[in-house]
Amino acid sequence: MTRDNDLRSVQQARDLVLASRKAWESYSHFTQEHVDRIVAACARAASDAASELAKLAVDETGYGVVEHKFIKNKFASEDVHEFIRDMKTVGIIREFPERKVCEIAEPVGVVAAIIPSTNPTSTAIYKILISLKSRNGVVLSPHPSAKRCILKTTEIMKKAALDAGAPEGIVECMSEVSLEGTRELMSHRRTAVVLATGGMGLVRAAYSSGKPAFGVGPGNVPAYIESTADVPKAVRDIITGKSYDNGTLCCSEQALICDTSIQSRVREEVTRQGGAFLNSEQAQTLARVAVLPSRLANPEIVGKSARFIAEKAGFSVPEGTRVLVVELDGVGRDYPLSIEKLSPILAFYVVGDWQEGCERAKQILRYGGMGHTLSIHSGNDDVIREFALQKPASRIVANSPATHGAVGFSTGLAPAMTLGCGSYGGNITSDNITPLHLINVKRLAYEVRSVDINAALEAYGYRGERTAPASAPVASGIAAGASLVASRSADSLPPLEDRVSRFLDARGLAPAKADVSFEGEGTSGPSLERIFPPAVNALDFVSEDDVRSAVHDGRKLPVGSSTVITPSARELGNENNIFLRV
Repeated sequence: MTRDNDLRSVQQARDLVLASRKAWESYSHFTQEHVDRIVAACARAASDAASELAKLAVDETGYGVVEHKFIKNKFASEDVHEFIRDMKTVGIIREFPERKVCEIAEPVGVVAAIIPSTNPTSTAIYKILISLKSRNGVVLSPHPSAKRCILKTTEIMKKAALDAGAPEGIVECMSEVSLEGTRELMSHRRTAVVLATGGMGLVRAAYSSGKPAFGVGPGNVPAYIESTADVPKAVRDIITGKSYDNGTLCCSEQALICDTSIQSRVREEVTRQGGAFLNSEQAQTLARVAVLPSRLANPEIVGKSARFIAEKAGFSVPEGTRVLVVELDGVGRDYPLSIEKLSPILAFYVVGDWQEGCERAKQILRYGGMGHTLSIHSGNDDVIREFALQKPASRIVANSPATHGAVGFSTGLAPAMTLGCGSYGGNITSDNITPLHLINVKRLAYEVRSVDINAALEAYGYRGERTAPASAPVASGIAAGASLVASRSADSLPPLEDRVSRFLDARGLAPAKADVSFEGEGTSGPSLERIFPPAVNALDFVSEDDVRSAVHDGRKLPVGSSTVITPSARELGNENNIFLRV
């Protein structure tokens, strides 16, 4: 049965990619105005369905909070659309007059969009919008545990796109889901680029597909509170970020680090704002429940509430607890809860000063969060900038929840649900992914300075011996307006009227006429060479330009077995019957 499912999934992936490719061949020629109308219609449809899709996602996956998923859906449909609405993605998108360069956008083709279970509907909305905005087709591969809500999201947005004039097939979603089918989608010859959000195994598969891929790594995000910070706000930001949708975003805070000089105030604020510090026994029990031997988060606690997780671990916490807080002395395999937990579980560290805090943050990032996100809360901008300069993170969020700041909700970063980790995390980019990542940019460049080799040698200070300049190359083709054979003199062949007259005369079809004198030939009539012209020599080389010139002038091109003819010249010449075999 599993084998049958795999086969159906693989076949569906192939069918959907081909359907999307066919639609793209038309859609790729749409104007900017038409593309923008389609994208706007999809965004409105997704926004109108935000509440319905949020409920469906939580019901199906069991992850997160309905109200928070509603906000995510609104963010993905409205904030993302607001950011990309006026973005140029068709034709000339930028010009640099001072350099005489202009940039031209070209769509890539079909996007394979891999959608996770943690943020299924919002990620689907976002990936459909940026794919359509960049004039690409898109085929979604949903996580099996979130298939229904992702299919529903696709259905709503696809209908809106078609109603706005998009071609059938431009937005598709797999309903037969399997790992084999997803691999086929990513590696299909008509897939242009992979946009992968999910676990490390999936991201590695995307990078191994043989296609350009935007994948994102895990986000083991440290949040540092420095001694000059506004402590109540800093704690509120961290608790807000950590508890948002029960920690299902990869940019949510995983560890709180604070200076020893303010730790008592931080502890008080954490407790006051809904954090429950666990004792040693509770922490050990929680680690066994929340973390698998593979040092990955247990799916049974991902996206669940703090009270649910505590009860599963066999202890209780006060009503209103938003985050479980575990004090740790180190980072690594001996400290299971120092990993990314995708749930409202927060590690807690105390450091001597900001330099020690800097090192602790690096340790946390190196243990599963390289290149992703870090947050710092401080009133000292020099410390904030020093943190930014030293950390292997692509997003350093200052004085804001990391969860909301990294995706561009509370900061000026590009609104996105796919966050690149750069070379730190083995990703191709460190950007928040936008439509501009899904286009090819062609560059038209005009000459801004002439090429003079001698002048360049002088300018660059060349002092070596100079090679004698080569003689000008001799054209082996035929220039426009040239005679039939470039190497023959203009009088090698008689005028056309003369040749016709002689042909008719030889057959008694033309009246007799007086002898014609030819300069340098006496009066006895034309020379034997004029009557019997020498054999035409085959050309050495024929280019496409030679053929075009011959077609324009109504000439034949003499070619032989040794003539080199370029492929384009051969094709054009055969079409126009331009070659004369000699």
